[in-house]
Formats: sequence, structure tokens, C-alpha cells
Amino acid sequence: MALVHALSVVHPAANLALDVEVGPFCTVGANVILGAGCKLISHVVIDGDTHVGNGNTFFPFCSIGLASQDKKYANEPTKVVIGDNNVFREGCTVHRGTVQDCGVTRIGSRGLFMAYAHVAHDCVVGDDVILANAATLGGHVQVGNWAILGGLAGVHQFCRIGEHAMVGGASCVLQDVAPYVLGQGNPFSLSTVNSEGLKRRGFSAEAVSTVRNAFKTVFRNNLTLKEAVAALEAEMLTSSDDAKAALTPLVAFLQTPGRGLAR
Repeated sequence: MALVHALSVVHPAANLALDVEVGPFCTVGANVILGAGCKLISHVVIDGDTHVGNGNTFFPFCSIGLASQDKKYANEPTKVVIGDNNVFREGCTVHRGTVQDCGVTRIGSRGLFMAYAHVAHDCVVGDDVILANAATLGGHVQVGNWAILGGLAGVHQFCRIGEHAMVGGASCVLQDVAPYVLGQGNPFSLSTVNSEGLKRRGFSAEAVSTVRNAFKTVFRNNLTLKEAVAALEAEMLTSSDDAKAALTPLVAFLQTPGRGLAR
């Protein structure tokens, strides 16, 4: 059975894997599921309909699965779903979804959510994401795999952050940030391609070069977005597999409506 400290309160209906560790002064609600290897260090609250995968660690004063801060929320049955092997540092908050969206706040696997990071209602956060200290996602934000948000960065509700993008510290993001790019500021502005990040994640030299050229096409050649997407689609017809694999998520992102593209 799970190892639960005598000074914690775990509802009898909660579903905890046999090797879960719950430290002192924690509270776990009735509809919570905690997978194998999860650790609640101390002073952690996990409540609501919250499904947590394997190997997640919650540091003191995390608050996971509590009601949305959306004033329209009226205690409807919504949930939080968290993948595997994430780390939530001190004071992180993750709120459950609302019926105005799909009703689920979803976080992938292997993420690092540093102290006081906030994931609001109905957000969808991918795998291997880093939110540095006090980075904040508004409601309905989507964050792609391997994206990084610097400390104190804030993302407006309904914005999208593309995969492998990097948002600098204290940035104010009001529009969608395309995959692979690096930028910062208030308001957010683009700088260049996150080339170093792509190299660290195993992108070939050809793929990185392809992304750099695509960046120029979309952001530096004075094309309309429609013209830029058409140019990338034409390039994909004759590209190698590596280049096509790099361009595909970028084109898909640009073709999907959002809050407008940060250019």
C-alpha cells in the first residue's frame, strides 16, 4: 500500500499506486488517481477529477486539479490529466478545465515546471516542456513539445506556442509563437531560430538549415502568411525526408487558425 504520512489526509476513494509516497501535510481528494512512483514531498494539494501518470514529483505547496479561476466556472465535472515523469517545483498551480472548452487541462510527460509556474484551465501542454519560475499560461493555451518559457513569461489565453520554440524571460506573449523560433520582450518579438535547441535534440544539419530558410520565408521576406505557406508547401514537394519532417509541423501550425501569428 502507498506510504502516506500520518499528518496527511488522503480520501479513502482516492486511487494511489502501491509505491506512491505522500509526505506530511498533504491533501489528496476522492477522485484523484496517482500512478506508480509518484511522490508528494509535503504540503501538496491534489483534488478534483485529476489523473496523474507514473513517476511524477510534486514539491511543497503545489496545488493541482483545483477549480478554474474562470468566473464562468460553476463547479461542472471537469478534469486534469497529467502524463509521466514530470517535476512540479514549489508552488506550482494547475487548474482543471471548463465546459466552455473540452473540459480537460492536459499536461504531457517529462516536463519541468519550476517554482510558481501556472497552468490555467483548458491548457494543453506537450511533452518535454519547461516552464521556468513563475511562467504563466492563460486559459486555453496550447504548448508544443520541447517548448521552453523563461521565468516570469506570460502567455495570453488562447495563444499557441509551437514545438521547440523558446520564449525569453519576462516576455508578454499576445499572439501565436511559431515552432522552432526564439524571441522575447514585452510585447514579444522574434529574434531568430532556436538552432542550438534543435541541434541538442538531434536535428540534422540539413533539417536545421531548412528551418532557418523557412524562418526567412515566413518572417523576413515580406510575404503574406498565405504566400509564405504556399512557398513552404512547394518546397516540401522536392525536399528530402529530413527537411520534410522539419517543415511539416511548421506548415501545419501556420495553417491552423489561432490568435494571429507573432511576426
